[in-house]
Amino acid sequence: MTPPSEPDSGAQPPDESQARPADEVSGGTPRRRGLLGRIARTLFWTGLLALLALGGGAYWGWTQFTGPGPLSEDRIVYIPPGSGLSAIADRLTSEGVLERQALFILGVRLSGAHAQLKAGEYAFGPRASQQDVLAVLRRGETVDRFVTVPEGLTSAEIVALLNEAPALEGRIEAVPPEGSILPETYHYERGQARADLMLRMQAALQAELERLWADRAPNLPFDSPREAVTLASIIEKETGVAGERAKVAGVFVNRLRRGMRLQSDPTVIYALTEGAGPLDRALTRRDWRVEHPYNTYRIDGLPPGPIANPGRAAIAAALDPAETDALYFVADGAGGHAFARTLEEHNRNVARWRRIRDGAD
Repeated sequence: MTPPSEPDSGAQPPDESQARPADEVSGGTPRRRGLLGRIARTLFWTGLLALLALGGGAYWGWTQFTGPGPLSEDRIVYIPPGSGLSAIADRLTSEGVLERQALFILGVRLSGAHAQLKAGEYAFGPRASQQDVLAVLRRGETVDRFVTVPEGLTSAEIVALLNEAPALEGRIEAVPPEGSILPETYHYERGQARADLMLRMQAALQAELERLWADRAPNLPFDSPREAVTLASIIEKETGVAGERAKVAGVFVNRLRRGMRLQSDPTVIYALTEGAGPLDRALTRRDWRVEHPYNTYRIDGLPPGPIANPGRAAIAAALDPAETDALYFVADGAGGHAFARTLEEHNRNVARWRRIRDGAD
């Protein structure tokens, strides 16, 4: 007898997907979720710490870059032409201007100024920060150097002056013509050639002479700028009183117009020294008789050339002399001169000067 069959309930085999735990469906086991969370937290805190460290480092670097530097006194540093950033930083560090060379290089590069730094001689003050140093180099604020050429020096004396001036390059061997240099104060930079500075002084004289010659008084007893400088050099050596230059020029112009010899002691001194420098003794009457083309006691008219390098005021006086009837002058004992129209008046002035010189007055 066949047993009765079980009724078909219609049930289906279980679905494996429905049989998974709820946590697997939502993304993994609790252990896996915990691991991912820890990684995420670690990355977050690591990134945050890195940002804080980077910000702190940047702040420290900025304070060091802008804070007081190591110098305790003024310091002059020369940066040679062609120096790169590293070479500049080396020089500044060796001179005590910088303390953290690598930080300076980094700061310069971050500022974009590494291609703007200029060679030259620079002065840095006490406690100058790296930022201050960069600003000076970037603007090219080099040390100002000056040489002053006094009026009335001979060309040989000016050459000696320039050859002794500090921070210039080369030497001047050949003495330029007398009266070709304009006495003045000239600016120069370290490393400039002395010969180039001399050329600038000569160009300044030519420019000034052209300007003054164009405005000269009419009917002067000379015909060329060179002769004007010659007369101006005698005026320059005769008086250092500004208010007298035009009157001294007037005396010499009067004598030239009348065919009188100039009889100027400075021309005799130049004849004796050949322009090498001042005479190391007092001038004598015997010196007036020396045969020399520059001795205006022996020659007529102007000497062959200047006896010194006159300044602007002396050249201006020679080209625009004062109207005067004086033909003579002599020292008055007070730093100036006594002028006279006649020889008799002049002799009295000379006698008075000799008494003052000898202490009789």
